[in-house]
Amino acid sequence: MSDEPLLLRQADDSALPYIETLLVENDLPSQDVRAKPECFYVGYDGEDRVGIGGLEIHGIDALLRSVVVERSARGNGLGIALCEALEDAARADGVETLYLLTTTAAEFFGDRGYTELERSAVPPAIRRTTEFDDLCPSTATCMRKRID
Repeated sequence: MSDEPLLLRQADDSALPYIETLLVENDLPSQDVRAKPECFYVGYDGEDRVGIGGLEIHGIDALLRSVVVERSARGNGLGIALCEALEDAARADGVETLYLLTTTAAEFFGDRGYTELERSAVPPAIRRTTEFDDLCPSTATCMRKRID
């Protein structure tokens, strides 16, 4: 990781193939990326793209989704920096609580202050998202974090 803080940029159309590729390479849902490109962000370490993440905002709640760091960039704190940057972006948009589903990273998110909860306890707007309702398996761990 460079001495500069991770830079988070909202994805534009040119970033969509990168996002889709990184999601597929990491066995994460990619089917709806082009349907909601405004939800996605790319993280940069200097000039290098190092990861992605998404925020589907519904009022004061948001679904944190598709957080992944390039394999070659792992182990340098970039995952933590990416999560913090996404949380900051959500907070700036008035979000108070983030929700997520994960099949592989519950410990990582738990270390970041996310706690497990039943899917039925998630606000209806978040439960109706494509990722929540259709793309993520019912066995995924559901988590939340208050960020206000």
